Amino acid sequence: MAMLDYSEITERKYIVFNGEPWEIITSHVFRKQQRKPVNAVKMKNLITGKVTEQSFHVSEKVEEAEIDKIDAKYLYVNRGEFWFCDPTDPSNRFQISAEILGNRGKFLKPNTVIKVLKFGDTTIGIDMPIKVELKVTEAHEAVKGNTAQGATKVVKLETGAEINVPMFIKEGEIIKVNTETGEYTERASAGF
Repeated sequence: MAMLDYSEITERKYIVFNGEPWEIITSHVFRKQQRKPVNAVKMKNLITGKVTEQSFHVSEKVEEAEIDKIDAKYLYVNRGEFWFCDPTDPSNRFQISAEILGNRGKFLKPNTVIKVLKFGDTTIGIDMPIKVELKVTEAHEAVKGNTAQGATKVVKLETGAEINVPMFIKEGEIIKVNTETGEYTERASAGF
């Protein structure tokens, strides 16, 4: 197990703190007047999702968490359980709960290969692209006079998710969606 000095605890690092895995969200090393440097971090518990702030001093070391990233192919969702399989062995199936996936689960297309994050034997999350391309399956036509600057409408995507998009988006188009915020980012191409 690698040990990190206080100054090596930076954004996107995984650490073990109080026996649990945490992801560092922000990190800022500074000096308080004539005292020794301190690293003030904001970190997220990868099991509970709780975000907290913590200060690490010069003399402190922390253990780097060993997070395994395993390829997994998304199959389907059933009653809040998302089912995946090993891409090389479809008979090796496992499920991940909706709580672990969070809002990103609604942007998963069947047969998409993602990375599953594991801490020991515990599944703690997924690593998927920030932007994904999805087809618009339902979109109402823009109403004349309702196309002012910045007007939006709700459309349904091929995964069943509903998001706000600009009025010019039509059914059948492929759009890019930010999986972290759930927002429309741009038009990818025209479908039909």
